[in-house]
Amino acid sequence: MEWEKREEPSAAWELLAAAQSSNPDTRAQARALLASSRSLSGMGLGTPPEFGSRKRVASRESEMKAPYNLEIVDNCTECSHMSPEHFCAVSAPALHSLDAISHKSTLPAGAILFVEGQPPRGLFIICSGRVNLSTTSREGKILILKSVQAGETAGLSATVSGMPYEVTAETATPCQLGFVERKHFRELMESHSEVGVHTAQTLSREYQSAYRDIHDLVLTRSSAGKLARLLLSYAPPQETEDETRISTPMTHEEMAQRIGASRETVTRLLSHLRKKRLIRLDGSNLVIRDRSGLEALTA
Repeated sequence: MEWEKREEPSAAWELLAAAQSSNPDTRAQARALLASSRSLSGMGLGTPPEFGSRKRVASRESEMKAPYNLEIVDNCTECSHMSPEHFCAVSAPALHSLDAISHKSTLPAGAILFVEGQPPRGLFIICSGRVNLSTTSREGKILILKSVQAGETAGLSATVSGMPYEVTAETATPCQLGFVERKHFRELMESHSEVGVHTAQTLSREYQSAYRDIHDLVLTRSSAGKLARLLLSYAPPQETEDETRISTPMTHEEMAQRIGASRETVTRLLSHLRKKRLIRLDGSNLVIRDRSGLEALTA
């Protein structure tokens, strides 16, 4: 009902998981619901877990216009955008196994992948787009902790540990994602030792990044300093004294959620920075006019 009425992604994932349940009654009921779904019918969900029809579905989808103007990748082994830093940058045999257990999907901006405190179903690999990871206080105040980009993961730590998801993951832009169930990912790590090593390295980098973010957030006392640090984080390394142009898709609301302030505060601070000639706006781009002045605010 949640999927049919609101197209709630988490409800769809639970239906898909139930369709592969070891309980025959649960499996039969879930597949019957999926077969009658307006949005999910025709996906070949009545097949066994080997997903034999997935390639045929993918070939039909490739003939259609890609949703949200995304370049859809149906097979991880044929992806042309992979770089050595990506989570999926493993050997060909391991990548083939990862592709075999990955459920691909395309979602619009604003889709909830999982919620803070929810038991882990698995991890998401971002093929394209951007996903925000956030936490919410008891008063309902949202703080965006991090944005994960193409090649990164969401939910990896909880998937490995079995502990509840630490954060809420929401698509910030249209995304193509690969979902890997926790059980299958653990089997993949056991069968391919390099995946286990690769996972440990990824978690170590995430820990170091979180430590630096907490350090900066705590030690930067003023909201102006936190906003200045946020803007500088989007700027490329400066090699000359010229102005630095950055293209940021963030709204004032998202900036506020990243620095733990209100939207009105961010609007006021940006206006103040413009008046001090530290920044200026050029269409949708923000231009840093005085980088050293912004850096001084972060001290």
